[in-house]
Amino acid sequence: MSVVRLRNAVALAGRFPALAGLDLDVAPGEAVLLQGPNGAGKTTLLRVCAGLIALHSGQATVLEHDMTRAAQRRAVRRRVGLIGHASFLYDELTAWENTRFWARAAGVDDDSAQTALVRMGIDGRLRDLPVASLSAGQKRRVSIAAVVARRPQLWLLDEPHAGLDQEGRDTVDQLVRDATSAGATVIVASHELERARAMAPRSITVAGGMVVADTAAATEKQGVANVG
Repeated sequence: MSVVRLRNAVALAGRFPALAGLDLDVAPGEAVLLQGPNGAGKTTLLRVCAGLIALHSGQATVLEHDMTRAAQRRAVRRRVGLIGHASFLYDELTAWENTRFWARAAGVDDDSAQTALVRMGIDGRLRDLPVASLSAGQKRRVSIAAVVARRPQLWLLDEPHAGLDQEGRDTVDQLVRDATSAGATVIVASHELERARAMAPRSITVAGGMVVADTAAATEKQGVANVG
């Protein structure tokens, strides 16, 4: 069974095919790096998997949800965590209120929200400050905490190290390792290839809205050839 399965997936950005017949399988517990140039389709792919963009054509299944159906796309969002360019935070709410809100939206208790904030270094007085008053780096930490608190089965990370200091970047790396050790699946899009490859042993290259290289698939084929 695949956590993510796409077949001939086409998704549009305006009238432009951001995904142009993409095929992909990701197994439970895998950590996968998406690499490729800007505009290759990486962010669109993550947002399709998060249920935020509908396919124009093709097939997609995420956590056994049919992503061609609007109700199924909405349902899968409770089980997915997306760290993207947008913070998905409410500026007028505190760090604690934001994190608790997103945890409860996923049906998770408040203790998870508190633990996630502490893990990301947002505790003490920072916990109770409105997000609008936080620095860019602190906001980034809160948005990551909000995802961690949800305990997602599928982590979708779009340049997750952006805006973080060295300590924050190292924390993200450890969170990913902890998540996969616990059985979660992780797909990370990053231009920081050396750091990302340390987290994700399988690398997929996307260009022109299609998968053009897959290190895991290549290794598997080579192994079969050697056995033969």
